[in-house]
Amino acid sequence: MSLLAPTLEAFFTERLLTQRQASAHTVSAYRDTFRLLLRFAAAATGKPPSQLEIDDLDARVIGRFLEDLERNRHNSVRTRNARLAAIHSLFRYAALRHPEHADVIQRVLAIPHKRFDRALVCFLTREEIEALLAAPQSRQPDRPARSRPAPGRSPDRSARLRTHRADLRGPTPRRRPSSVLPRQESQAAMRPADSPDRRGAQDVACRTTR
Repeated sequence: MSLLAPTLEAFFTERLLTQRQASAHTVSAYRDTFRLLLRFAAAATGKPPSQLEIDDLDARVIGRFLEDLERNRHNSVRTRNARLAAIHSLFRYAALRHPEHADVIQRVLAIPHKRFDRALVCFLTREEIEALLAAPQSRQPDRPARSRPAPGRSPDRSARLRTHRADLRGPTPRRRPSSVLPRQESQAAMRPADSPDRRGAQDVACRTTR
């Protein structure tokens, strides 16, 4: 009986699902990797997938499989490294269950990941920052600068903020017109001219105005 089939099944049921509690996306990615690998190994060795042994998946076959991914399937380097990571995980699990195949497993684990160029995140220059900040103002040249909303704030939001501030301050107190006389002066004006109360009120009004 082949040792690869029960080892592969235990890797999914025990290692991924029970021990690591891998997500469904991880399990699907590992499944696709080994499906492609078994299909390639069956075509390379002439054996059906159910009769493949661990020794059939040696470093030479794994290397040719990774080259086939990039050359024929046009996979990127990232995808190639992800497939290799899944294969390494399987062989590390197999090394604990089948130490008699340690030589083959060690050679597969020694296959390195391929390096690739990473896209660098560039920062904006001062000229680009100034052009970016001036872009919203250049779209409304006829609008006064004081009436333009702040960047990231819509006109409706500015109006709501002004209304909210007005509600917090409360109603504005009404000013008394300057033409309205105080109550004492109005009462004194209704008294006779020679009344002592009227003369006292007039003196008080004069001192107040001074």
